[in-house]
Amino acid sequence: MDARIELRVDGERRSPTVDTRTTLLDALRERLGVTAPKKGCDHGQCGTCTVLLDGRRALSCLALAVACDGSEVTTAAGLAPPGGLHPVQRAFLDRDALQCGYCTPGQICSAAGTLEELKAGWPSAVTEPGTPPELDDAEIRERMSGNLCRCGAYPNIVAAVREAGR
Repeated sequence: MDARIELRVDGERRSPTVDTRTTLLDALRERLGVTAPKKGCDHGQCGTCTVLLDGRRALSCLALAVACDGSEVTTAAGLAPPGGLHPVQRAFLDRDALQCGYCTPGQICSAAGTLEELKAGWPSAVTEPGTPPELDDAEIRERMSGNLCRCGAYPNIVAAVREAGR
């Protein structure tokens, strides 16, 4: 069964018709031609497909597109205005926080979401009880742990997130 949905993708209103079993990732890539989120494991285990869904980190391979009807979807390509770079994107370049680049769009969205969570004071599993979370390596590693990098660029990714958060 097909359904017409409304999404705001990287600031642009889009209205694809999708099969009700279609994931958000497949709707973005196959119906809308938005290729920043990548298909890695297709099981929610690698984080390569991470986007910001209504401002929060989400694994687009696990979300049904019809469940996202009316939502704002931001990919790594839509974080900054045209011709500019988001502070996370700039930090990833400055800190050489990528190698092959396949996981980078998901890493960047996750990093942007991480910084917003920290700014909002949301604790993580490593946050000391009763204290606000701080932008330290343990906090960054915990929050970014759902995003895998097969090349092993983790030290530079942590450094980039720390830099972007300053």
